[in-house]
Amino acid sequence: MLYALSAPKTCISCPRGPPFPQKRQVSTRLCVHASLPADNGGFKVEYTPWLIVGLGNPGIKYHGTRHNVGFEMIDHIAQAQRIAMNTIQSKALIGIGSIGEVPILLAKPQAYMNFSGESVGPLAAHYQVPLRHILVIYDEMSLMNGVLRLQPKGGHGHHNGLKSVMNHLDGCREFPRLCIGIGNPPGKMDMKAYLLQKFSPIEQEQIDAALEQGVEAVRTLVLNGFDQNISRFNMGQKYKYHAV
Repeated sequence: MLYALSAPKTCISCPRGPPFPQKRQVSTRLCVHASLPADNGGFKVEYTPWLIVGLGNPGIKYHGTRHNVGFEMIDHIAQAQRIAMNTIQSKALIGIGSIGEVPILLAKPQAYMNFSGESVGPLAAHYQVPLRHILVIYDEMSLMNGVLRLQPKGGHGHHNGLKSVMNHLDGCREFPRLCIGIGNPPGKMDMKAYLLQKFSPIEQEQIDAALEQGVEAVRTLVLNGFDQNISRFNMGQKYKYHAV
């Protein structure tokens, strides 16, 4: 049985990834345990947790805008996994739960897009999450609206939120990311105005479908890593709007 909770003076340990202190007393730590069935001889299995962060801007003013699809994906994951987003920590709204037997920490930074790293860096350090298990979800103008792409690493592509995250992870780029396509501004439209614009009804339908597909992709990634299923997912997304 698996349980995940936030409690004072508890700890998190992970046998995979960088060295972890076995008993480190810190207030409000994430404590997770996963055990095999009772007939396994008494052996305990502990899983490396995932930190899943959606980038966006806080406040009703920005709800439903193109720049906030990262927040929307976190909301969809939270709803699908029945995770309550009801705690503020490191300038972020967070929720603790699991996908299968793998513990996850969902986060929506509340310090505005350009300062997202002020939440991601401290959360990753506090919960001792390795880079390979920090999934950042954000909007991507280089992809058609509603097209998704999962990558194990990459640059910031001039995305200010992603740039902030990298800066607060010591400049590292070796962390997974889920890009959500929002398309390019039409004509000579100002980029900032485009990012803070809401979707048209047709575009919103495409985004809604993408968010549902994204939840399944995140589940697959958390449970199996970057396997052939993720490769097939990316290929299917690449040609999702191409007639066969």
